Amino acid sequence: MVLNGLNNMLKKSTRMHWGIILLLCFICIFGFVLLYGAAGGSFYPYVVKQVPRFIIGVFMMWFIAVVDIRHWYDYAYLFYALAFGLLVAVYFNGHVGMGAQRWIDLKFFALQPSELAKVFLVLTLARFYNPRSIVAVHSFKNIITPILLIAGLFGLVVIQPDLGTSLVIGFVGVVIMFCSGLSKKFFIWLGGLGVLSLPIAWSFLHEYQKKRLLVFLNPEEDPLGAGYHIMQSKIAIGSSDFWGKGFMQGTQSHLEFLPEKHTDFIFTLLTEDFGMFGAGCLLLAYALIIMFGLRISMNAQSIFAKHVALGITFLLFLHVIINISMVMGLMPVVGIPLPFVSYGGTSMMTMLIAMGFLLNAHVHRDVSLTSGQGLSGSRF
Repeated sequence: MVLNGLNNMLKKSTRMHWGIILLLCFICIFGFVLLYGAAGGSFYPYVVKQVPRFIIGVFMMWFIAVVDIRHWYDYAYLFYALAFGLLVAVYFNGHVGMGAQRWIDLKFFALQPSELAKVFLVLTLARFYNPRSIVAVHSFKNIITPILLIAGLFGLVVIQPDLGTSLVIGFVGVVIMFCSGLSKKFFIWLGGLGVLSLPIAWSFLHEYQKKRLLVFLNPEEDPLGAGYHIMQSKIAIGSSDFWGKGFMQGTQSHLEFLPEKHTDFIFTLLTEDFGMFGAGCLLLAYALIIMFGLRISMNAQSIFAKHVALGITFLLFLHVIINISMVMGLMPVVGIPLPFVSYGGTSMMTMLIAMGFLLNAHVHRDVSLTSGQGLSGSRF
């Protein structure tokens, strides 16, 4: 029985989307090179920790990709419960770092449940919409239920506080709702309510969050304080030419003017060292993965696989756009890492897990699930 299962997994491996896998390997290796440079030409402390996470993440990605998609369909709500429970655990007994309570200390690894919550929300909403027709999604019950699912994770993340991740959760959830066939009028009303609630939301922001938003509008207001990161980032990006200053030759990055160059501002390090050419190569790799993800969504037979592929693709797109816009001063600094490149264990493995679900939608693109049932025949 076990041998048959392993044999089936190996057969499914031949249906992998090798284009996505090769692009992921290119991006991750590029990330290791940047982390090596960020450490001043040393594998320690970043690369030696990031490589094992990558290896574990790749194995998890492969496993998720080859497991029957109907299993993930059956356990989607259980994953949501797990994410919700972990976020509650963070609230009551989370590890505090950098002024926020976002992690669970597992001794050998610091787990950030909000990263997993983004992926598990995609699975949950895809599971919810699979058995429902376009007409059925307009009923009050089928509108309020996904809103509550999104709000549950959004609320627990925003109080950590983690404004960036909570906004990503909200945007991903709304996009999946939009693609389920809900009327545009609903989203117009939702957008209007969002705008009207901005003054109320402002009053609940922490002082450092307000400072970040004000500095975004005018970085020169506090050039040695809250505006320091973004001003140094702009100088680094603006001073690089097409080819860059050369590996480990960037002045702002390697002379310690640029803080957090191995995490949130690693794209700045990349641009200063390798110029517009290096940045363009990385962006092209991301763009190709996003294009492949959209194609997987269009070719999938089941609504579940379509929404999973679309949600994961949009999740990747949001991370890339927000991080790059952030370091270029086009958005406030909200602490969103650059996928597969920024240093961070949970971020690396979570995004590889997400890619596993995207690949799963490709491997099992011919599975229908039109009845809304998985292997167990369970229903919501």
